[in-house]
Amino acid sequence: MPTERFQFTGEGGHQLAAALDMPDGPVHAYALFAHCFTCGKDVLAAKRIATALAARGIAVLRFDFTGLGSSEGDFANSTFSSNVADLVRAAVHLRETRGAPALLIGHSLGGAAILAAAGQIPEAKAVVTIAAPSDPVHVTHLFRDRIEDIRAQGKVEVQLAGRPFHIKREFLDDIAEHSLAVHIAKLHKALLVMHSPTDDTVGIDNATKIFVAARHPKSFVSLSGADHLLSGKRDAAYVAGIIAAWAERYIEPIAAQPAAASEAPRNVVVRETRNGKFQQIVTAGPHEMLADEPLAAGGQDTGPGPYDFLLTGLGACTSMTMRMYADRKSLPLERVTVTLKHSKIHARDCEECETREGMLDQIDRVITIEGALDADQRARLMEIADKCPVHRTLKSEIRIVTKAAD
Repeated sequence: MPTERFQFTGEGGHQLAAALDMPDGPVHAYALFAHCFTCGKDVLAAKRIATALAARGIAVLRFDFTGLGSSEGDFANSTFSSNVADLVRAAVHLRETRGAPALLIGHSLGGAAILAAAGQIPEAKAVVTIAAPSDPVHVTHLFRDRIEDIRAQGKVEVQLAGRPFHIKREFLDDIAEHSLAVHIAKLHKALLVMHSPTDDTVGIDNATKIFVAARHPKSFVSLSGADHLLSGKRDAAYVAGIIAAWAERYIEPIAAQPAAASEAPRNVVVRETRNGKFQQIVTAGPHEMLADEPLAAGGQDTGPGPYDFLLTGLGACTSMTMRMYADRKSLPLERVTVTLKHSKIHARDCEECETREGMLDQIDRVITIEGALDADQRARLMEIADKCPVHRTLKSEIRIVTKAAD
């Protein structure tokens, strides 16, 4: 399975190192994974679970929290709240570059963090905790003999899993303010609690408290024989298999991409005809068409202009993606019509845009949906429109490589 490595900006402004484990084939759903306390994205449990889920069509984003692994920042300045904020930032990055996470998974303290963050990730439909404490304060038992020193001195070095870490008084104060039970009660998402009855780091009673506090739908799976870190390869594979099978009931597969997107990309060749100032012959596989500029721009208007082709690609992709989703869900969608317009606007007129000066490109897209669909079905189809591959390409960072022909 391919793994894409990149960075994104965390809540504190630091660059956080991330890995996105992708399936070899189509992506059925995106998941966000939160690792255990003082671990990292490359801890064996995280890597093995992510790889196994990717093999089942679920792309998994895992990342190092602030000050851990390859991420920037000082671990001593991180708190439970900052971890939760970083998870939300990770979900935002995934939403903007790929697709919002439908599945949230947290291991150990990462499980507590994922429960606290879930309410801020509306697209998530299912949440999984693995060996998670029912209260983030539980983590202090790892350095309970130094708690008084931390409170008295403000910052103390402690040994965790054989490595030195600095813990500040602010960390203790922060976790004391979190009531995980409140987040669990208001989850409004399917919950799967996984825990080993022989876990000697986070006792099984924590799983009981999480399960009791949650509302249905909820499930529990015993990881009998597994240790807290799921160090056994078979245990991690078992966890991934259960998660994938369980999540199918609650998460909707991402709309399939147009068939052409799964084939080897074919070249598009654009060549001047020398008939008029701007006329071009465009060849895409077996298809040929003319491109030109309108009369007002000095052309002959014998074919669509460059921006017409751009809008055509977005409009066609939008309609195709909505059609495939509707057919898969057996929705009574009769026809989709997409009307698009390209224009330039002043940056200052766009409140949500980062650019504040000069002019910006704007594409207005109006979608007409015909058929006997209810309000929820229409709303879902409009959400699917933004998942079309061309839309995602236009919204993402694009690299264009230009070179002279041999």
